[in-house]
Amino acid sequence: MGRSANLPRGLRDRFRARDGVWPDDTGCRMLHVDMDAFYASVEIRERPELASVPVVVGGVGGRGVVCSANYLAREYGVRSAMPTAHARRLIPNAVYLSPQFDLYQEVSRGVMAIFRDITPLVEPLSLDEAFLDVGGALRRLGLTPGGVGELIRSQVFADHGVSCSVGVASTKFLAKLASGMCKPDGMMVVPASATLEFLHPLPVSALWGVGAKTAARLEQLGLETVGDVAATPLPRLRRMIGVALAEHLFALAAGVDDRAVVPTSREKSIGAEETFEVDHYDRDLLRRELLRLSERSVGSLRAKGLRGRTVSIKVRFSDFTTITRSRTLPVSTDVTQEVYRTAVELLDTQVPPGAVRLIGVRIEGLDNADSARQLIFDAPERGWREAEQAADQARSRFGSLAVRPASLLSDSPERTAEFEPKPE
Repeated sequence: MGRSANLPRGLRDRFRARDGVWPDDTGCRMLHVDMDAFYASVEIRERPELASVPVVVGGVGGRGVVCSANYLAREYGVRSAMPTAHARRLIPNAVYLSPQFDLYQEVSRGVMAIFRDITPLVEPLSLDEAFLDVGGALRRLGLTPGGVGELIRSQVFADHGVSCSVGVASTKFLAKLASGMCKPDGMMVVPASATLEFLHPLPVSALWGVGAKTAARLEQLGLETVGDVAATPLPRLRRMIGVALAEHLFALAAGVDDRAVVPTSREKSIGAEETFEVDHYDRDLLRRELLRLSERSVGSLRAKGLRGRTVSIKVRFSDFTTITRSRTLPVSTDVTQEVYRTAVELLDTQVPPGAVRLIGVRIEGLDNADSARQLIFDAPERGWREAEQAADQARSRFGSLAVRPASLLSDSPERTAEFEPKPE
């Protein structure tokens, strides 16, 4: 979706609780649960004294990017993906924090476990949001869909000290719209019988797949609201914007969305990347950073019971030229040293010299570890796996810095916040 969608206040209240009574949620088996300013909320949970001040989480340096901002910071115009330097100009007195991804992942695992205790039909979209199909859980729980939403909100806050917003509807599309309209810390129910009443006043940018350019094009054609799209005969709409887009938008504008919740979305790749505060030519420094990124990426791989066969690196130079290089291994691996060795070989043999702004490591061709056991018994990884598994156990007990490769104990270059792209 493009711009944030909303309803006129009077109509919006139609889909909220009145005197503790929610609208009719019969047939509304789809829930979309979205954590509120997730990273910032977790930081405030850890430091309650920050609850009354603007908080921005992200890269704190000149090239950093905002990951999350609490709602006090958003009142000043700060948004996710905004350059941190811009955020500082908007609100110089905010508290700026570097992200703690391990902590956010830990909280996310706990939140997702709450969802899965309610229904096995959970489709995570990222660390901080998921679709749930609760239709099969209602009789067991003795609740309506809205009651399940209330249960989730209260349990997430009780167990993890952070809030979430819940959209309850008959389709995924409507549920996601609803959760966005009731933020923060709210719930909205869209009765199946009121689908068009809910949808048609919204701007066309509310339709899934409509970004700023498509919205501008539709508005130029006189289609400003979802209702305008729904009222346009499909043959005419096809002539205006093309067959595929017309059929997609026409169906959504009529409230049609047959997508089911997909409980297991297999990840295609896992990786991490970083942007340096200053550009670097030093290959030894770049190799150390590849080791740190390999360690982090493979740690995520092992934690999910996966192995990967293709190692790729990404390098962005000071002029923003970006190249990727990859190599496929003879067999899948979950060993940091093997991934690191491959990444270094790619850097040394396939990347020209130059000032590097960003570097990343990614592991692709993933498979379950149990089905990808090492078949080459004298492979170099033998011995490393056992050592790295022992290090994993130490980190889980004593923190992520408990065991590190010796070469990473020296001073490392200043970096902005690291981002691990969402699973593809």
